[in-house]
Amino acid sequence: IIMNSAKVKWAGGLKFEGTSKFGLPIATDVNKKAGGSEDGYSPMELVLYGVAGCTGIDVIKILEKKRQKVTGLEIEVNGYQPDDYPKPYNKIEIKYIFEGENLEAAKIEHAIELSEQKYCAVSQSLAGMANIIHSFEIKEV
Repeated sequence: IIMNSAKVKWAGGLKFEGTSKFGLPIATDVNKKAGGSEDGYSPMELVLYGVAGCTGIDVIKILEKKRQKVTGLEIEVNGYQPDDYPKPYNKIEIKYIFEGENLEAAKIEHAIELSEQKYCAVSQSLAGMANIIHSFEIKEV
């Protein structure tokens, strides 16, 4: 069993601060309309960063094993929430933009599917709650 944890301390207003297990600072806050000071990431925004980072790690590792020469990868994640509380994401769109030499679309698609369906713990944690869809484009270098 793997255990991860997070600890934050209230920093006034609606801001909370913490430190990652790697010693990096992080702050959460909300927008001014909700009473925050916009002095950190929104908690829901961090969920999207988690999806992007998790799937990015998987996809790069898988494509390296498939001998694909990826020289750049940008991942855009959009999350859609209903208007009513508790406002969980019900749809998440992930767009991968690859740069590289002679990249094969079939291998990229397979790597993304493996990440989403098998390896990415963040996507798996959201599965069943949010419809996760993806697309990708390849930019030859």
